Amino acid sequence: MNLKSRLLGLAFAAADALVEVNDKGVVSFALGAGPTAGQSTAAWIGRPFADLLSFSSREAVQETLGGMTGGARSQPLEILADCGDGRVRRALFRAFILPDLAPAVSCALTWQGEPFVLEDLEARPLTDAEGFMALAREGLNGKSGAALQRLAMAFIEVQGLSAANDAAHERVAARIGARLQAASHDGASAGRLTPNRYALIKELDDGRDLEAEVREAGLAEGLTLSSRASETPVGSDALCALRAMRFAIEGCLKDNAAQPELSFADSLSRTLKDADRFRSIVRDREFALFYQPIVDLKTRAVHHFEALARFGQAGGPAPAIRMAEELALIESFDLAVAEKIVHRLRQPGSGLLKIAINVSGASLANDAYVAAVLKMTASEPDNRKRLIVEVTETAALADIAAANRRLGALRDAGVKVCIDDFGAGSAAFDYLRGLSVDAVKIDGAFVRDIDGDARTRTLIGHLVELCGSLGMTTIAEMIETEDVAQALQDLGVNYGQGWLFGRAEAEPVTTGPVSPRVRRQGVIEAWG
Repeated sequence: MNLKSRLLGLAFAAADALVEVNDKGVVSFALGAGPTAGQSTAAWIGRPFADLLSFSSREAVQETLGGMTGGARSQPLEILADCGDGRVRRALFRAFILPDLAPAVSCALTWQGEPFVLEDLEARPLTDAEGFMALAREGLNGKSGAALQRLAMAFIEVQGLSAANDAAHERVAARIGARLQAASHDGASAGRLTPNRYALIKELDDGRDLEAEVREAGLAEGLTLSSRASETPVGSDALCALRAMRFAIEGCLKDNAAQPELSFADSLSRTLKDADRFRSIVRDREFALFYQPIVDLKTRAVHHFEALARFGQAGGPAPAIRMAEELALIESFDLAVAEKIVHRLRQPGSGLLKIAINVSGASLANDAYVAAVLKMTASEPDNRKRLIVEVTETAALADIAAANRRLGALRDAGVKVCIDDFGAGSAAFDYLRGLSVDAVKIDGAFVRDIDGDARTRTLIGHLVELCGSLGMTTIAEMIETEDVAQALQDLGVNYGQGWLFGRAEAEPVTTGPVSPRVRRQGVIEAWG
């Protein structure tokens, strides 16, 4: 067998086209298959090799050729070859200098994929995360359940954009944006959530390879990008999907520094599953209520208990409550808690028991919560005097005046009202000014610092004076030491809550840990 033929066969086994480029960058030899069926490599001879390439690939190839030395083999390079008529084709480029042929460079091209037309860069620019949520809301609201089930939310995380200079970065971003807009279900529902994270709403059965789209957009500007794409079906509930999307995106952006591997789609899928599980827990009343005592700081007698939700082995309820507020699931949960507590107050032997329950600001956005509480206590109205509602600031009240009217209906019926976690959020004094309540609970972040921070003591002292002048009592939470309890009592705080007096228990415990200053135990005092 002819050795030359054998070597040629081996060469073509590894490549589709073989090209020799002289020291002036001109093709001196070419053999094999061109990028399209009608294009012959023989026509390349005598032409500058750069002219055979997409503009975006020329600089990288010329840099590779210029850095070659005898006996050296280049690293594989992804390029775009010019097919004419505005089309390009991806190729893997390798180069080698045979010492006997130097300075000529032997090049091998392996075609990848089919020729394609570079995208139209006049597509609608991508919006940021907030703009994408607005687009999603506009695109999903009003669609039928069947139409929604044909859509998916796709997320793409891109690596390699930081390798581009400013000009190239903008060009690549524009190309990625054009491709993702084209892949969206309406040609305009894609967004750039962060510099390297993208999202779009697409047809569920669209089999387009988004990772390849991103890679080709990068190659069009001479940049090698890698990406990870994933998607989650929208489902039949547009409102839940939109709220879950916002919750997942915001959580993912916040946690990205600690969890860089966390993808939006993973977070969204988990959020939707958690939402379904939360609905099930509330519907079947599968959560438990534990009771933590709140004591009179002067006598250390138990004044009342706060009911705290527990979800199996998941620990504290804060993440679940936040998710429920974000996904508009909190109203049913708040009512389920109230229902359990009203039932608990009816049990034999509970005649002196007084219990505080939390209500989210979101549940006070309409009349439903207050109406339901009054209805479930209508048969035993005296039990309303043994109930206190703590308004949390986790979901801020959109209309404080309307919320005050609703809370006023509870107070008129005998239910006490408390502002919870005062000082934890920006709306604290708005609540104090706009809500007529019976008590204010001071956030534990202030209480913890009272020992070593004179400013904190001064703030709490003035708050106690203000509340007293408004006819409100004060409660301090997260009290863990006797010194803190004494400091709060000296400032005039009325009631205290924390591990010093007892942890939350499955049943109300009226006898807390013994303290040197305890005068009475097992006593439950009246509200006034």
